Amino acid sequence: MWRGLYTAATGMISEQNRTAVIANNLANANTTGYKRDRAIDEEFNPMLIRRINDTKKIAVTDFKEFSLDRRAPVVGTLGLGSYTAEIATDAAQGNMMTTGNPLDVAISGNGYFEVQTPQGIRYTRNGNFYRQQDGTIVTSLGQPVLDTRGRRIQIPQDVVDVIIGSKGEIYGGGEQIGQLGFVEFDDRRAVLKQGDSLYFAQEGAQPRPATGEIYQGILERSNSNVVNEMVELINNHRVYEANSKAVTSQDTLLDHAVNEVGRVS
Repeated sequence: MWRGLYTAATGMISEQNRTAVIANNLANANTTGYKRDRAIDEEFNPMLIRRINDTKKIAVTDFKEFSLDRRAPVVGTLGLGSYTAEIATDAAQGNMMTTGNPLDVAISGNGYFEVQTPQGIRYTRNGNFYRQQDGTIVTSLGQPVLDTRGRRIQIPQDVVDVIIGSKGEIYGGGEQIGQLGFVEFDDRRAVLKQGDSLYFAQEGAQPRPATGEIYQGILERSNSNVVNEMVELINNHRVYEANSKAVTSQDTLLDHAVNEVGRVS
């Protein structure tokens, strides 16, 4: 019964983690470039159960108390619950939204923009950029956008019309004035979420030129679907409730075993 309590409790903890992930997806349903997360659960190794005090086997191999297998017969396996093994990011492409702003750029396919933060170089798919008074291109949080050499990009004051190519080339006044740092990684797990639509590269991960394409005047919307997330949230609540009832049942059985079955008259 104690194992039953722990098994059901681990299920409740896993569903709590999943609820937090779904809630975060819902909160970022309108965040530009956001990629939804998924809680991946795994089962603890099950326990093999055998009958207690039952080593007598009737088999064709038995002869004068000799048997090839003297162990007690197997009853089956007992599951020991589950745990959250990983919070994985769904890299599916989000829908495109036309804005008409020349500094709004969206990525189709693989790739990230490089930006400078107080913590170092970070990566983002949020292409909602702005132009500061000195011409520096920054993110919505004021973080400078970097070029292919890791330098800040500045648009000259006399440039009015800005054109951005499919690989991040920036043109103004009839000539190229810079190029967005547009990279990707061999393994999508090489970058992890930091928050505020930013990703950081794990140790040893090396960026390379991205294979995706950049579209100007467009933003990539979140790939989190509100309806699907609400359905998962309802299903998650039902699973949590089932585990909760299992804990209550185990507690009731334990109460009877202690206070009634084990009572000494």
